Amino acid sequence: MSTQTLFNVAVVGATGAVGEQILRLLAERNFPIASLKPLSSPRSAGTKIDFKGQTLTVEAATPDSFKGVDIALFSAGGDVSKALIPEAVKHGAVCIDNTNAYRMDPETPLVVPEVNIDKVNEHKGIIANPNCSTIQMVAALKPLYDRYGISRIIVSTYQAVSGAGARAIEEMLRQSREVLAGGEVKPDILPVASLPVKHQIAFNAIPQIDKFQDNGFTLEEMKMIRETKKIMGDDSIEVTATCVRIPVVYGHSESVYVELKKDFDVEEVKSLLNDSPGVVLVDDPANQQYPLATDAAGKNEVFVGRVRRDLSNPRALNLWIVSDNLLKGAAWNAVQIAEYIAAQRK
Repeated sequence: MSTQTLFNVAVVGATGAVGEQILRLLAERNFPIASLKPLSSPRSAGTKIDFKGQTLTVEAATPDSFKGVDIALFSAGGDVSKALIPEAVKHGAVCIDNTNAYRMDPETPLVVPEVNIDKVNEHKGIIANPNCSTIQMVAALKPLYDRYGISRIIVSTYQAVSGAGARAIEEMLRQSREVLAGGEVKPDILPVASLPVKHQIAFNAIPQIDKFQDNGFTLEEMKMIRETKKIMGDDSIEVTATCVRIPVVYGHSESVYVELKKDFDVEEVKSLLNDSPGVVLVDDPANQQYPLATDAAGKNEVFVGRVRRDLSNPRALNLWIVSDNLLKGAAWNAVQIAEYIAAQRK
């Protein structure tokens, strides 16, 4: 009788929003764990967490933390990943990184399981999780790319404040109370905590996510542009993006215009989307059924609706794509990759 291979797993950033979701998913899906090591910054070290009925103590992440670790999931910021992932790889761990540290490294696979899971097999110790807004878009567009080809994508995002961390959620809720009470609003964090100018997020939309680059695009927008090409394996796709922060807690929404290389039937497009793994079609305009961030929150899937042929370009489609940015946009995508690795080693 064959026995299941068990893995020593580390979660770096275990007390953060994404880390907490990773731990929940590992437990719920009965990931084959021999031992679990929750790791964090020294500030959060000593925190107690519950995992499948066990009380575990969060340790400060150091280079020596990865001795004996088989799979390490990182979600503690790019600087931490750059410092510790090389050390984890030296100890023999396969690292799944949720940050921007290694995404565009030519040696590192950038993986969305529904799109290019086979790329995992090319890893040299590191597998990168794409940006949350990129993940949901390419998951929805991959079946269309395979069937028709894609020449151009124009995307505008409407991104939840949870993408900027727990403090951004607290700021939005605080500002909302201040506005409703007729008080003065004092922005402290958004759009970018490290930059001097801050803007109100409550009852507002901020057309800046991350820092502006020399070309006038923000880093978030450039992530979507570069990562889409890498994940699809096609540098010929023209991509442009405008990324906007809105006062929603969980769930990124995207308006996507996509030019296809072949003619298409809209009903066939809907059928392709409906049959795609990890994608849920919600498209019934007559009954006002379409994806909503409030419905996607807490769910692993990518939701697609408002599917229609463009009026000025018969080879183009307009889509509305919604997903929980902490789940499919981060934690669930990473756990899917870990499950694939585990399945390969049975």
